[in-house]
Amino acid sequence: MVSLGSLLIPILVSAVLVFAVSAIIQYHNKDYTRLPNEDAVRAAIRAGNPPPAQYIIPYCSDMKDMEKPEMKQKYIDGPVVVMNVMKPGVPQMSRYLIQWFIFVLVVSFFIAYVAAHCLPQGAVYLRVFQVVGAVGFLAYGAGQVPSSIWMGQPWPIAWKGLLDGLIYGLVTAGAFGWLWPR
Repeated sequence: MVSLGSLLIPILVSAVLVFAVSAIIQYHNKDYTRLPNEDAVRAAIRAGNPPPAQYIIPYCSDMKDMEKPEMKQKYIDGPVVVMNVMKPGVPQMSRYLIQWFIFVLVVSFFIAYVAAHCLPQGAVYLRVFQVVGAVGFLAYGAGQVPSSIWMGQPWPIAWKGLLDGLIYGLVTAGAFGWLWPR
C-alpha cells in the first residue's frame, strides 16, 4: 500500500492539470438556451421574489398527490420546470473558479485514496493509468447522468459531461501514472 502523503504531488499536479484543461474546453457554450419571452419570465419570477433555492414546477410535496386529476392536469398543461434561483448580482467568477479548484483537489484526493489502496509502490504506469483513469471517469462523469434521468436536462449536455469526465479522468490518470511513487 502507498501512503497518501507520498501522493501529494500527483494530487496537486492532477488538480492543476484538470483545472487548466477545463478552462480550455469550449463545447459547453450552447448548453443553455434563451427563453423567447425571457423578460416576461424574469418579471414574473422577480414578482414572486423566491429566495435562492432549487424549485420544480408544478410542485408536488407527496408522491400520492401525483394521482390526483388536478396535479396530472398541471403536468399535461405544462410547463414542467426544474429551476435554480441564485442570489441576484453580477456573477463572481473568481468565487466559482476557487470552488471548482477545491472540488478538483478533493476529487484528486479521493482518487489517490482509492489508488493507494489498490496499487503498490512501483506499480507500472499502465496499471496506475487504468485504475486512476477508471475512478477519475466515474468521479467526474457519472454524476452527470441523473440530471438527465430525473430533472429533464437534455441528454446532449449529459453526454458532454461524460466526455468531460473521460478527459479529466485521463488527465488525472496520466499525472498519477507519471508521478506514482517508485
